[in-house]
Amino acid sequence: MKFFDLRSDTITKPSLEMRKAMYQAEVGDDVYGEDPTVNRLQEMAAKITGKEKTLFVSSGSMGNLISLYLNCGRQNEVLCSSLAHIIHHEIASCAAIAGVLPLGIECQNGILHTSDLKDRIKPKCYDMAQTTMLEIENTIGGYPYSLKNTKALYAFAKENKLKVHMDGARIFNASLAENVSVASYGQCADSLTFCLSKGLGAPVGSMLCGDSDFIEKAKTIRKLLGGGLRQSGIIAAAGIYALENNVERLKDDHENAKKIAQALKENPFVKIDLETVKTNVIFFTIPHFTNLEIIDKLKQVGVLCNEDSSQIRFVTNLNLSKKDIPAIQNVLINFNPTN
Repeated sequence: MKFFDLRSDTITKPSLEMRKAMYQAEVGDDVYGEDPTVNRLQEMAAKITGKEKTLFVSSGSMGNLISLYLNCGRQNEVLCSSLAHIIHHEIASCAAIAGVLPLGIECQNGILHTSDLKDRIKPKCYDMAQTTMLEIENTIGGYPYSLKNTKALYAFAKENKLKVHMDGARIFNASLAENVSVASYGQCADSLTFCLSKGLGAPVGSMLCGDSDFIEKAKTIRKLLGGGLRQSGIIAAAGIYALENNVERLKDDHENAKKIAQALKENPFVKIDLETVKTNVIFFTIPHFTNLEIIDKLKQVGVLCNEDSSQIRFVTNLNLSKKDIPAIQNVLINFNPTN
């Protein structure tokens, strides 16, 4: 049986061309700032995001943690969506390491608006954690922020003297879906992370972006966390290849997601809102069955997936070819969980 892996866009493997770029990479000691390939990747990321400087880090979780450590600060509070990755999938590192209290806010599709934030900022008081940061995840659950809303949130944050961090793990998906440049989003955040190892297809790595002073401090915290890398140009080369070759093809993932979601809609057992499928992430439920039961039954017919936010999640990725999509649609349309 052929398996179609829809668990995440992190499961992709480097292409032959990406591996060749890694093999040919010129390297040096990045802790000394002497790896030319890492330096080139960081310069590319700065240009793309419109930030002064960037730092190559091992993961988006590390990049988020560094920003929380520096820009939010110990014993302080960060406002974020209740669905935020920093709450659910980073092992409470914001509290355990950065000493930051996350305050998750319920909001539709995980997208924050200024109306959600009013009355959430703590007054100055010696026995309360002070609100010092707003965190935005873009996309969140595959749902992108509009530029208008992002600008409004940034203006609100500045009015209230809050730093803004954007967890842009899938920001290129948001950029293509909203027809907004990554740099335009970057103008609405003091710090920004984006992943090379999700839809872009690199095997490892993320970029942390901000002003020069922030990135200089971030290097120290990266080292504190054990993230100082040596001849890391080998993996940075994969990031360069991804940025040069795999950004526009994210549109294929978006189109494939819509086709798969439509097939799910045609299945009488499935409950899905097609309006929430904006990029490469699909959420749905099948009433009267647990998610784990459905995940197991889908595996039996060749579809691999995960559970997230009390729903079943599919994520399209570059491992899926266009010819795979009709086969996946056929499986899903005819899927009968009672069998």
